[in-house]
Amino acid sequence: MLRKVVPIVVVAVIVIVEAVFGWPSLAAAFSQLHAPHWGWVSLAVLAELVSMGGYARMQRRLLRSAGTTVHLGRHVALAFAAHSLSVSLPGGPLFSTRYNFQQMRRYGASAGAASWCIALSGVLSSVALVMIGAAGAILAGSGSGWWTLVTYLVVGLALALAVRAMARHPRWLVTVARGLESVIARVRHRPADGDGRVLRMMRELTAVRIRPLDLAIASYFALANWLLDALCLWLCCKAVGAPDITAAHLVLAYCAGMAAASIPLVPGNLGVVDGALIVGLVAGELTTSTAIAAVVLYRLVSLGFIITAGWIVWLLIRRKQRHGPALTEAEPSAVRLTT
Repeated sequence: MLRKVVPIVVVAVIVIVEAVFGWPSLAAAFSQLHAPHWGWVSLAVLAELVSMGGYARMQRRLLRSAGTTVHLGRHVALAFAAHSLSVSLPGGPLFSTRYNFQQMRRYGASAGAASWCIALSGVLSSVALVMIGAAGAILAGSGSGWWTLVTYLVVGLALALAVRAMARHPRWLVTVARGLESVIARVRHRPADGDGRVLRMMRELTAVRIRPLDLAIASYFALANWLLDALCLWLCCKAVGAPDITAAHLVLAYCAGMAAASIPLVPGNLGVVDGALIVGLVAGELTTSTAIAAVVLYRLVSLGFIITAGWIVWLLIRRKQRHGPALTEAEPSAVRLTT
């Protein structure tokens, strides 16, 4: 219990101290937020909605490559609901991953296909964010950006070749799975099962074939997801009357904020992401009051609006599944839909 309370108290103290010492900037920021340019705000909301659609399309492409085709609308609904679970609950990423897995199983995907889709989604999103950050560093004139970009391209190629090798030689994984089953059986003091859960999962994983074209398209949607979210931040800057900020500074500020979000200290990383974004925008020559106003507006759109929509979608999905017929693994065709 203490471990959960301490980060919240620390963040609250930091926010209070910043509010006390930075009150003039806060007052100026609130005055700018009082009358934003609603045209830019509307475009920011639209960019965020399309960004969520990009993530949904990435997962849909990966799942379809693994053999399960589902209507895009269901993937969009899943993206909204899972995102809300991830950012608004303590330990949210665990709940989100479990929810994603359960829903994909309901769509008719095998356990192996669902696992591949979730794992690759995370990998592609992480790599895409790092590449965007490296591109921002290059635009800012930093030579280290090239090294980061090349390093991740090499690592990505190595991982792709490793996955391809495992797919062509599944007996390697089966051997590993049998060893794991044996170890688990000894630890639990039970006889080894020749076809246990780990072995079945390995066989399902090796049965999945992600085509290179689908992987490339999914990577494109992963990039689009982050870039459209960054566009939302830029539109929020325009909405509060911020002067022009260079693409390099905007990207670096955005990546700093998203890097801070990778460590979920509190739900939504309130105070953590906001501070990183404000510092990054101020480094991009925005005034403190303008940066605060832009970040508050961005968080209202990307956090408040999207999370609210996500929880509504989660409730609708839950209600539909409660009142609908129960789905079983023997009836995957019931949810195999086409666009």
